[in-house]
This record gives sequence, structure tokens and C-alpha cells, in this order.
Amino acid sequence: MPRNPPAGVRVTSPVPRALWWELLGRDGGALVTQTPTWLDCLCEAWPLEDASRLYRFDGGRRILVPLVRHRRRATRLLAEESWPGWGVGGALVPDGAPDLRQARAVLEDLAHRPAVRVAVRFSPRASPVWGEAAPGAFAAYDRTTFLLDLDGGFEEVWARRFHARVRRGVRQAERAGVEVEVDRTGRLVPLFQRLYRESVERWAAQQHEPPALARWRHRREEPPRLLEAVAERFGPSCAIWLARCGGEPAAAIVVLRHGDHTKYWRGAMDRALANPVRANHLLHRLAVEDACAAGSRCYDMGDARPDSSLAEFKESFGARAVRNPAYYRERLPLTAADRRMRGAVKRVIGFRDA
Repeated sequence: MPRNPPAGVRVTSPVPRALWWELLGRDGGALVTQTPTWLDCLCEAWPLEDASRLYRFDGGRRILVPLVRHRRRATRLLAEESWPGWGVGGALVPDGAPDLRQARAVLEDLAHRPAVRVAVRFSPRASPVWGEAAPGAFAAYDRTTFLLDLDGGFEEVWARRFHARVRRGVRQAERAGVEVEVDRTGRLVPLFQRLYRESVERWAAQQHEPPALARWRHRREEPPRLLEAVAERFGPSCAIWLARCGGEPAAAIVVLRHGDHTKYWRGAMDRALANPVRANHLLHRLAVEDACAAGSRCYDMGDARPDSSLAEFKESFGARAVRNPAYYRERLPLTAADRRMRGAVKRVIGFRDA
């Protein structure tokens, strides 16, 4: 049941935007997906609202936890999340890591929220104190993020972090005449959406999934409106890199930026056009160079299952695997029921994980 915060802690919810931006500027590890802009994009794509919480401790420490919940009255108490399923959220902590007592106070407060489910996924750049502080009410499930260190600039990254096969792939794409354009206005959103729909069809075939089910699932998990909102709200901080082969769209990636954090968010391609000329190698090479020029210290390549082909692709650019589990507390076994249902459907259709 909900309870008052511990003694010496005051809570404000939702967090005033001006204060949120101030605290973001003082957290050197802040991510694109911890900004109010990201929250606003989520609230445009799904029926969600801001439920962020600011913790003020005696002594001056402030910790901000981005949270969303359903805005429809009938489902408002279903879940509060930060924000597994919608990217990495977790706590913003200006001026250094919290101590164990402070981290435990935040998580205890979250554990006692009235929602049926409370979930939080901490940044791969966050202090390990959060894992140490997680109370027994929270279960953890593993996630692995791949981060490319950009310290030293692009020449250092190109020569010492990119694998030789990545450099060969880039040169192959250049010899093949792959043309690349970058858009920071949202103009290329429709072309990306088209490539993404084609990718969904390909993934469905690989996984032995009925195309109609795959389209429905991806629309539910990532509505087209999400990319539109991201392009509109992030503006120049959202770059769509598009590769053309013989004048035809072959591959595209969406890259977001905040502070010293650049994030590869989404990708799509026409495999028949992109793979033979290594178009994706060239796209990421240009995006990494652009991130270095902008002063970024990290190129976040997102999640992948360890030992998968996707993980191998990200590691070939020099990205290192960082384990950053998500934590959730449930009053009803929603996660277990969802996994059982998904497993049953997969068995019926003969689903194969790609």
C-alpha cells in the first residue's frame, strides 16, 4: 500500500519542467531517453501522462525519477514505469552518485506506489549502488546495452576501436557508390517508415510469424506516431541517415543526441540492396564521426542479446557490453502471465527467435 516517504525526504510529482532541465544539465551521465522531450514523445504515441517524481533530501541532494502512467482513469493504476519497453529511464542524480541510504529511500518509495506494476530501468552509465539498494519487493530481469567510447575523437575510434572488417565494409560501400544523406527536419520520416515496414515483413519470415501478426505487434510496440513525434520534438537533435544504392533507399538509421550522449535508436533496411554493399557500416561510420564532431563521449548502440549476431555487429564497432537490468514490482503476476501467453502463441505458430 502507498505510504509516506521516509523522514527527511520530500517528494514532488510531477516534476516542474524547468527544474527537470536544470537537473539534466548537472548529471554528466544523462541520456537522451531521460529528457522531458522523450517523455512527451511517449505521451504522444501512447495514452500516457507524466508521473515523474523528485526526491529532496535533507542536506540538499535531489534525485529525479522519470515515470509515466496511463492517463485513462480506468487504467491509471495499472502501471508506473521508467520506462521498460520504451527505452532506458532511471534516476537522474546531479552532482555525483547517491549513497546507499538515498538510493534505498527512492526505491522503497517506488515499491510502495499504488500501481499494480512499478518498473524502472537504470542507465548503463548509472552507479551500481542502485542494484545494491533494490529491495526484495523488486524482481530483476537482465538487459545488455552496447556502448562505444568516443574519447580521443574519431581518428582514434576508427583506427583502434572499429574492427578491421568494419573498416573494410565502409570502404566497400564507398567503392560501390553508396550515397548517404542526413536529415534533421523530419523530411525522411516517410522513407524510414517504408523501410521499417519492409524490415518487419522480413523479420516475420525469418521468425515463422504470420505477417499480419507481426505488423500488429510492431504497431502496438512502436506506433508510427512515435517516430513522427521524436522527429518533431527533438528537431536537429534527431538525425535520420539514409543510404541509397543505385538511387534506391537501401538502409536508414535514426540517431538522437543529448549532451555528451548520442544514441542509435532505430534502423531499417532493404537487405537485398544494403547487405552486399555494407550500407549499414557506412551509415554508422558517418553517425559516429558526426557524434565525435559534436563533442559526444558515448555512442549508445542500444540493446542486444549477448552472443547474438546483432551483438556481434555492435561489438565489431568497438562497443562494449554493459549489463543494466530492469527492476519491477508487481502486485499481480503480470509479467509471468505475459511470458506464458507469448510462449504459447510462439509454440502454436512455430516461432523461431531470429
